Amino acid sequence: MFLLFRESAASVAARILEGSLALHLTENFRHQHGRRPAQAEIRSWERSLPALVNALVEAGLDDVEVLVEYSLPLTSKRADAVLAGVHPTTGEPSYVVVELKQWSAAYPEEDEPLLCRIDAYAQPVLNPIEQVRGYCEYLRSLNGALERIPKSLAGVAFLHNATEFGIAGLRGVKEDQQGRLYTGEQRGAFLDYLRSRLAAKPGAQAADLLLSGKVRPSKQLMSVAAAEIRDREQFVLVAEQRLAYELVMSAVRKAKRANHKQVLVVTGGPGSGKSVIAMSLLGELYRRGVPALHATGSQSFTKTMRKVAGARRREVQQLFKYFNSFMDAEPNDLDVLICDEAHRLRKTSANRYTKAELRTGRPQVAELIDAARVPVFLLDQHQVVRPGEMGTKEEIQRAAAAQGLNCTVVELDGQFRCGGSEAYEKWVIDLLGLDGGTPHQWEPDGRFTLLTAESPQELEAFLVARRAEGYGARMSAGYCWKWTTKITPAMTALPTDVVIGDWSRPWNLYGDRSLLGAPPAPLWATDPAGFGQVGCVYTAQGFEYDWSGVILGPDLVWREDRWVTDRSASKDPSFTKATSDADIDRLIRNTYKVLLTRGMVGTIVYSTDAETREKLRSLVHAASGVDTLAPA
Repeated sequence: MFLLFRESAASVAARILEGSLALHLTENFRHQHGRRPAQAEIRSWERSLPALVNALVEAGLDDVEVLVEYSLPLTSKRADAVLAGVHPTTGEPSYVVVELKQWSAAYPEEDEPLLCRIDAYAQPVLNPIEQVRGYCEYLRSLNGALERIPKSLAGVAFLHNATEFGIAGLRGVKEDQQGRLYTGEQRGAFLDYLRSRLAAKPGAQAADLLLSGKVRPSKQLMSVAAAEIRDREQFVLVAEQRLAYELVMSAVRKAKRANHKQVLVVTGGPGSGKSVIAMSLLGELYRRGVPALHATGSQSFTKTMRKVAGARRREVQQLFKYFNSFMDAEPNDLDVLICDEAHRLRKTSANRYTKAELRTGRPQVAELIDAARVPVFLLDQHQVVRPGEMGTKEEIQRAAAAQGLNCTVVELDGQFRCGGSEAYEKWVIDLLGLDGGTPHQWEPDGRFTLLTAESPQELEAFLVARRAEGYGARMSAGYCWKWTTKITPAMTALPTDVVIGDWSRPWNLYGDRSLLGAPPAPLWATDPAGFGQVGCVYTAQGFEYDWSGVILGPDLVWREDRWVTDRSASKDPSFTKATSDADIDRLIRNTYKVLLTRGMVGTIVYSTDAETREKLRSLVHAASGVDTLAPA
């Protein structure tokens, strides 16, 4: 578990008195995250933390442990504080998750108590009662220390600057043990609440127990999709994830009450929870009988969802469509259309098989907006990997404005893939120069493991060893080898197209049928039999696995002080003479960004180019595990 700082309430109070707390937290933050904290975070440490700590001391709880900026497991989201101590009645460990707000007033969003408005913010935010409740549910579902004592966890939002009059509307949300709210005006009641959950005894042992709790594996999207769609929610949405979910549900209710139409865009990096939001929405809408569909531009993702989520019921399979399925749809025929992986939107839906009467040249994004009262687009602009893909926040906003529609944007800044490591995702973006950054040395953060291999044999042997330990693993590569797409009955094994020296392996199987023991292409990332074949970006995109082995091919190499793309080394048939050098450079870099961010536990990287391998070695610390690549 990760946190910024931990001391008893009395010790924190002493730091506040001497004026060193915010400086100490700022230094710890810079060391952990490699950047300076935002000014808003520093203000919270200067103003909100003292309000909480002073309340603890006044309540006689000097020995309670205060865990500041406690990271939720497998995500970059942080609770402002977790109080660890002993329950005054049971004597068991007791924990209080605290969300601190400096707001003086807040009011519900148009009779939607789960959302609220603050005058300083342009967009609505999640009700803090619901926010802290989500943190508690998420923590309880993922920290093994709480399995035996699930009732030991409570959550509270403390709005120390607020009056009851100023936030009265927020109490439309039901309060319970995991989510309640106190204002500065209720200071006495807040002190009583703290005493009801925590005894005047040392909390160090309880804190040790919580911090040493084993993280249960994340519930991966594919393995629970069937229950998510047919039965009940399997995922706990937190922070901006829950906000995006509630904004969509609010828009659905408005559409039912009146002739209302609204466009929503949810943006975020790999593993920020976009597809989890999509599944939660689809599951809830399906259970309520609300007409809704899920659409992507990814054959692999759509076919996998049809197979896994709709394994036994055809009507569930029919919930999953493609972006080009709505060319002749009736306007607003659906209540909700969830467009997942929307970075794969294309200029138009027409292709060589499209009937002449449907070749209108109409933009694909306009078709999707027209198809539903509430079109929802979930995207990551750094995952555009094919010429003609144009799904960006700005493109969707322009299309909505052209129809006179409001477009609400929710930015997901959390990280749920790559072990919740913000540092690793930033390292990959800087490595590839996607946001103007430059490659820098990887500093192990304890959340995610990054390794380099000296040969493809070494990479594969390492992944085989991890599979023997019970982990999932896949190998993927840039599209630098020709792909035998036609398998004949005379073949007794898949063609080994990916050849590097004396090592060779097949690409993932082409097509929709399982052959020679290998799963069809759409199921390569999720079927255990997919290991042993090398996946490409089109079969890996949208999926995750524990360990990711990535082979950088000769299409992207390091020369002296910069990356050089070699379009002649790419065998991707989607690249044509008409594709500009600048587009190919951008698409190849985005391809490797996708491949390098599929892993949940770790990534091991190999380049076919000697100079590039040397560059990667120089960036990855030996302490990160490079010396231990031999199979366990």
